[in-house]
Amino acid sequence: MAKDTRLAEVLFEFRHLGNSVQVNAIDPDTGTEVSMVGDPRAGEHVLKQAAMRKLAFVLAKRRAAGQDDA
Repeated sequence: MAKDTRLAEVLFEFRHLGNSVQVNAIDPDTGTEVSMVGDPRAGEHVLKQAAMRKLAFVLAKRRAAGQDDA
């Protein structure tokens, strides 16, 4: 389902929480934001990719439900 969603721009925020890192990914076009917690040893690129996949999934789910904000 998330493969249909193209993200032109994604904003990221990283917060270190003890032995974990919280990653927020925001679609500036719709204002949709998702959050995830991951292992900082995974690396920034891997964490960004996971957050983008989650954001694309949420956007596709909203679009399928007729809640498209764009």
